[in-house]
Amino acid sequence: MNRFQKIVMAMFGALLLLGSAGSVFAASDAPHRIVIQVSTDDPRTQKIALNNAVNLQKLYGMDNVKIEIVAYGPGLGLLTKKSKQAKRVESLALQDITFSACSNTMKKVEKKTGKKPKLLAGVGTVKAGVARIMELQEQGYSYVRP
Repeated sequence: MNRFQKIVMAMFGALLLLGSAGSVFAASDAPHRIVIQVSTDDPRTQKIALNNAVNLQKLYGMDNVKIEIVAYGPGLGLLTKKSKQAKRVESLALQDITFSACSNTMKKVEKKTGKKPKLLAGVGTVKAGVARIMELQEQGYSYVRP
């Protein structure tokens, strides 16, 4: 390799480093992101999950944190019309907290009871709750299971 080629390679390497440093800085400017798992029908644990979401919004501000609560298995009840937290969930859904219900769980409930669970206003569905949590973690979301 001649001297010119070495200089070009060094400059190229420096540009790569600068580019990756820039993306690190850009990522740190992005809002905080968190996914909260609810997979239990325990009312206390469900309440803690909702409290975690509210406390994060208070700490960072609504525009600085993205929150998604994913419910599956016995935790799905939190997002249904039968939930003791129904009014709170609907209110939080209006405050930029995303609620995702597992379609796999909903199908199992329907098969077992003959009735599809009725979700609250503002609650969306995902194909599989566990898969949704994994996908969000791959996108850089932090994970909490109260």
